[in-house]
Amino acid sequence: MAVPKKKKSKSKSRSRRASAWRLEEAPKSVCPQCRRDKLPHVVCSNCGWYKGRVAIDVE
Repeated sequence: MAVPKKKKSKSKSRSRRASAWRLEEAPKSVCPQCRRDKLPHVVCSNCGWYKGRVAIDVE
């Protein structure tokens, strides 16, 4: 089995992992109740609806 000849530094391995980090904006969906943008699978911060019912009381 192949074995590395030298240890890779922390900065080298961390910079390699950092290339996979998300750089674009998170996806958006539309709230069916108030028609505002919201994150998918999250309660709407404007009206408090989630999955066709009132999940939280927003005033």
